[in-house]
Amino acid sequence: MRVVTERMPGVRSVALGFWIATGSAAEEEEQAGISHLLEHMLFRGTERFGSEEIDQIFDAMGAEVNAGTDKEATSLHTRVLDRHLERAFEVMSDMIWEPRFGHLEAERDVVLEEIAMYEDDPQDQVFDLLARAIFGSHPLGRPVIGSAEVVGSVSREQLSAFHAESYVPSAIVIAAAGSLEHEQLLEMAGRLQPPSARFPETAPALADASAAPLARARVRFLEKDTEQYHVCIGGPGIARNDERRFALRVLEGVLGGTSSSRLFQEVRERRGLAYSVFSFSNLFANSGEVGLYLGTRPENVGEALAVVAAELARCIEDPATPEELDRSRENLKGRMVLGLESTGARMSRLGASLLGELPLLSLNELIERIDAVTIDELRALAAELLAPARLSVAAVGPDEAQLRAGLAPLLDGAEASALHAGGASR
Repeated sequence: MRVVTERMPGVRSVALGFWIATGSAAEEEEQAGISHLLEHMLFRGTERFGSEEIDQIFDAMGAEVNAGTDKEATSLHTRVLDRHLERAFEVMSDMIWEPRFGHLEAERDVVLEEIAMYEDDPQDQVFDLLARAIFGSHPLGRPVIGSAEVVGSVSREQLSAFHAESYVPSAIVIAAAGSLEHEQLLEMAGRLQPPSARFPETAPALADASAAPLARARVRFLEKDTEQYHVCIGGPGIARNDERRFALRVLEGVLGGTSSSRLFQEVRERRGLAYSVFSFSNLFANSGEVGLYLGTRPENVGEALAVVAAELARCIEDPATPEELDRSRENLKGRMVLGLESTGARMSRLGASLLGELPLLSLNELIERIDAVTIDELRALAAELLAPARLSVAAVGPDEAQLRAGLAPLLDGAEASALHAGGASR
């Protein structure tokens, strides 16, 4: 088990997090959603603390304890006054090591309601449709939230077995930032860590997405009676340790990551074709995804997709002017520095970096990496990641035929013909 801290003079709070190297990418098909359900069950009581008692303890400290699950990690985190750090650590470590898995039926219903809420939100669903189009049957293509079938049937014994296999010391990082000394946390971890003999030596490895077969130009469509078409366009990206990750963030800023970006200006500001349009990327251990999102009314979908197609083509040919490059770099540095002024953001950076085996770069080193990004790097990255033959499309909306008719400008001849002939859909 690893412990990482950052002392921040001048604050009286400490952000504390337990980061576990397990998420939906570590699940088998028949386990889809077990990591997310397990995260919920951490709050349902331990060997020493009842469920309501956990809430009362953190309420009495003026704090909240929360958790999250993504494709490759689960985290449990809080922010407390420095004088409450030891108590928070005591309770949270018990939640991590000794969950009682009580009130399973009640929490199962909570998660089923969350799944139902997700299925009612087309803007959430379309991102998972894109992941399925890019990664196919690989675990990275499945929703983190899981399936109602698995959540509705998983037993307490299955949860306990998954916990024993996944929540092992070697798969856990304890991170903290704020008003504390590193030795404090080391002492707490040494005192409260359960005997390692109870656990396997290593956690199960995450599935390698780089080995997954990726089909070309797939389309996933979910028919739903919506007022807008929710469209995602994207393809395979880069791994989180790829040195080009800094160039990718700068490229996003030019293409669709800011209010002055090309997509925002061309689609929303000049033509009024969307309220929300932006680019995004997700970096995983062995792979990644890049994409953009667009929400537009049926009468605008053809024109909006044509504008997006033109901007993607322009990005490959001319990824940034010197002014755009400078503006995107400065925007990225500003958001990064401002974001890291909070103890919570500092703790999250430490935990996620160490868990993901990324170097812990100083703020100056990060700024240097961003300043070093050149237009030639952006051009090479855009040519690789945004080539039409690599792009898949996911959409939620009322009429698949109308959506497909608007896709022709996005894809070159062979792919467009295949789509109109009836490509894959859901």
